[in-house]
Amino acid sequence: MNRMRFILGLISAVFMVAQSSWAATVYVSDSFEITLRTGPSIENKVIAMPSSGQPLEVLDAQGDWTQVRMHKPDGDTVEGWVLTRYLSARLPWEVQAETLNAENASLKEKLAYAENGVKEARVREQDLARKLKENTKALEDVRAEYDSLRRRAADYLKLEAAYEENRSKLETAESDVNRLIEEVKQLRSSKRNRWFLTGALVLFTGLIIGLVFGRQSRRRRSSYY
Repeated sequence: MNRMRFILGLISAVFMVAQSSWAATVYVSDSFEITLRTGPSIENKVIAMPSSGQPLEVLDAQGDWTQVRMHKPDGDTVEGWVLTRYLSARLPWEVQAETLNAENASLKEKLAYAENGVKEARVREQDLARKLKENTKALEDVRAEYDSLRRRAADYLKLEAAYEENRSKLETAESDVNRLIEEVKQLRSSKRNRWFLTGALVLFTGLIIGLVFGRQSRRRRSSYY
């Protein structure tokens, strides 16, 4: 009895608000299927059967009856009268439980999706960590190769400088050798010329001596005769 009075008081408060704004929404109470009639009396014609949890828009109130507007699934609306005691300002527990179950199922689905996302993220993280490790090793190898090339390049530059220095020295030595060869050739030519002149001089001297001694011999022979 106290519960009924509480419900009636709550509905009365809802109707007071509804009468001032005529925009309040009430619901058919738990586990009910009520009649929507053309007027505020059980003698009026039944035009619809709202079920538990059906939202109804309050239009007017008259005694134990409330005028409401109901929206049909096809989009049409119908207006009629229902007994006030079958209305509630809160969503029925059964509908709330269904809503909570639907929300819970949605949350479970989102949680499963999130868990899959976490798993995929972990797989990507592991893959990225593996790639990072591989890239780090490759970078270290490149750095080691770079250092080796730099050392080899420094050695090459030293060798190139030594080569240029030795080549310059070799060119100088070749120039000196060519000069010496030319001098030797000139010296040999000069010696040949000297020997030739000396031989010619000796020969010429011998001829002169021969001529002189020949004349003297002829003179001596002529003096004998």
